[in-house]
Amino acid sequence: MRAAGCVVNDIADRKIDLHVTRTKNRPLTAGVITLSEALVLLITLLFAALVVLIQLPSACFYYALAALAITIIYPFCKRFLQGPQLILGLAFSMGIPMAYAASNAPLNATVIYLLLINFAWIVAYDTEYAMVDRSDDLKIGVRSTAIWFASYDRLIIGLLQVVHHSLWLLLAYQHDLSPIFYYCWVVAGGNLVYQQYLLVERNESKCLNAFTMNTWYGLVMWVGLMLS
Repeated sequence: MRAAGCVVNDIADRKIDLHVTRTKNRPLTAGVITLSEALVLLITLLFAALVVLIQLPSACFYYALAALAITIIYPFCKRFLQGPQLILGLAFSMGIPMAYAASNAPLNATVIYLLLINFAWIVAYDTEYAMVDRSDDLKIGVRSTAIWFASYDRLIIGLLQVVHHSLWLLLAYQHDLSPIFYYCWVVAGGNLVYQQYLLVERNESKCLNAFTMNTWYGLVMWVGLMLS
């Protein structure tokens, strides 16, 4: 579904991307592929997702519909919503309750923790991503949390990072995770501190580096969970 979401985003933004330095060379915007080819790819991805979906419990169907609706709506939110990253946070969090439904596991407090962690993390890292395009977005009238938060961008990103990283500790305590998880948690915390360092000057390339650092954050936390 996330791959399909990327295609939907590129189709919706193909004319906007032309005016943004970071995105002007995307295949659809640059004319490397046509709109028809992009639509064929989208249909193919959605069909593949449907093939997987029909093999899962029926409860997953409703989560999938909600996820699809949010995924389609998200690319257009930047045209009228101050914080489109909030919608992205919802879209990328739908997989959590769906995983529970697919496992026939009842929803519990852990789901709430995971949703809050995921939502806060997504809004934080996508705001870093939006900081890369802020100057171009201001020129063309596209909205983002980077613009909405203005001079408070680093502070709000930092608060979101504190929230989602702290919630991991509560989750670890409740599930009695091993010391390995806590070691990884400390290392991942250092990653977040380094991200804040990269954001100090609000330099576009450093903001992009801060965004990509989240890949390592996610990997370290995943290792901590797998080895606990």
